[in-house]
Amino acid sequence: MKMVLSTILSTILLILAAISPAFAVDTSVVYKSGILVTIFIGVCALIVVAQLVPALVLFLGFIKALVTGRSRKEVPAAESTRVGD
Repeated sequence: MKMVLSTILSTILLILAAISPAFAVDTSVVYKSGILVTIFIGVCALIVVAQLVPALVLFLGFIKALVTGRSRKEVPAAESTRVGD
């Protein structure tokens, strides 16, 4: 049994020693995006900010209504204005 375990261990060690490491991407090269990519990201950020402004105004109005406890005023139903009544 000891011989089998020794053989298995030796085989595993040989396989692990023979495996070469994976070669990752070379990190010495830096990718620099052009001016068009920067403009595109700027426009996307502008769209997000433009949509945040109305959302914040609506949220602040909601919070203000909760704090003050005001509710909507009920409008009385208009009477019938049909001709002949």
